[in-house]
Amino acid sequence: MKRSRINDILREGDAFIRSFGYTLPPFAYLSPDALRARDHTWIKARRMGWDITDYGAERFDEMGLFLFTVRNGLTSDLGKESAMVYAEKIMISQRDQLSPMHRHDLKVEDIINRGGGTLVLELYMADRSGEIDRSAEVQVMVDGTSRSLPAGGRLKLDLGESVTLFPNIWHAFWAEDEDVLIGEVSTVNDDLTDNIFEQPIGRFSNIDEDEPPLHLLVSDYDTYL
Repeated sequence: MKRSRINDILREGDAFIRSFGYTLPPFAYLSPDALRARDHTWIKARRMGWDITDYGAERFDEMGLFLFTVRNGLTSDLGKESAMVYAEKIMISQRDQLSPMHRHDLKVEDIINRGGGTLVLELYMADRSGEIDRSAEVQVMVDGTSRSLPAGGRLKLDLGESVTLFPNIWHAFWAEDEDVLIGEVSTVNDDLTDNIFEQPIGRFSNIDEDEPPLHLLVSDYDTYL
């Protein structure tokens, strides 16, 4: 993706988020120089911040996702007492924009429709080897109520609804009728190692630096911070 396109997505996404009364934390709006000048150790270690991905496919409008990690713990702290073992994200899925089929080894997450259109999730169970089971019935919790779907069934979440996804549930999702603001509350999030995709794709975008970054992405931290 061109950096200029990413910068535009950041501006558009921030406006969309604000339209629902949600405001990102102050560090979101720091310039790269300002972020470098402050103590960014906590933010960098936890990969908190902006994340615009096309999964390396260069087709963001068809397959992509806007994310901002608001808070996050560390996987090394799991099992410790008085440790931060949770994470929160705010995300935007555009209409008919696919977040491709994947699962996690570690993370348990609640996916929440915070505003906009209908969020659709395609769901499969994992077999004992972790691969997609294309015959098993899917069991998920939707706001504390058990739901059963056939393999590959599509769960639709309206405004305010949420689903709990455990590591044995493969999932893809997209906005059906208009863009959706998505909340995610989860176990510690590790996007470097804890995303298992069905297809051989990447987690982050390849960036063409045609202009300076408006704000750094989490994938920029190792280079810029």
